[in-house]
Amino acid sequence: MPFTLTITASPDDIDELGHVNNAVWVKWIQDIAVTHWTTIASAEQQAAYIWVVTRHEIDYRGNVGAGETVTGETWVPEPPRGARFDRHVRFTGPDGKVKVEAVSTWALLDRATGRLQRVRPELAAPFLT
Repeated sequence: MPFTLTITASPDDIDELGHVNNAVWVKWIQDIAVTHWTTIASAEQQAAYIWVVTRHEIDYRGNVGAGETVTGETWVPEPPRGARFDRHVRFTGPDGKVKVEAVSTWALLDRATGRLQRVRPELAAPFLT
């Protein structure tokens, strides 16, 4: 099941073209992923592991101005490959039109050692659609 998060653009999110800056979209992609993790992971899992992005692929399809709201939706369609998996994200406006779509590759690190960790099935299960 996809995870959703609603975000409203603030004046600080807006660039000289009058819409949400591309760097802000990247931050929002990270924000929804981190919020998803902290919502489903146990305190022990959060203390033991941290996720890092290794790749983003982003398609910008529409603009959002200050005060406008988008709904971010994220899901993981396939099981992890070792320490990594691809997370899909889509942001839509109130009109249902897609503003941004992305696929990000995330890797799992052991917090104590900073080393990559294979994503075990029980850790991946809550993410999978």
